[in-house]
Amino acid sequence: MKIAIDTNAYASFFNGDRRMAGIMVSAEQVLIPFAVLAELRSGFRMGTKALENEKNLVRFLNEHQVGVLYPDEQSTHHYASLWLQLRKQGTPIPTTDLWIATLVVQYDLVLCSRDRHFDSLPQIPRV
Repeated sequence: MKIAIDTNAYASFFNGDRRMAGIMVSAEQVLIPFAVLAELRSGFRMGTKALENEKNLVRFLNEHQVGVLYPDEQSTHHYASLWLQLRKQGTPIPTTDLWIATLVVQYDLVLCSRDRHFDSLPQIPRV
């Protein structure tokens, strides 16, 4: 299984959540959307352990099954479709999470997140 992780999944993993560790270890590939990297690094800069957190992140990114997802021109079509779906449903989500959802749909991934607003997108499988 190829998974995309949200910021809270990464945090849970590094805080010793055994369930999350099991999910990540068993995944064929763990992908981090670019927006999650931005959220993580923004959070690091707000804290007192910025350097330590950045080192842990770089170590994680260097694992053989871990990769980063970036949008491309095709992503904009997925983004627009999801945005319209959410708007019609009356269930908008934060822009960062819309980018995460976009990449999950585009690359046919399973999303690893505790955020409930992804429930508004039933086409996104979750773990």
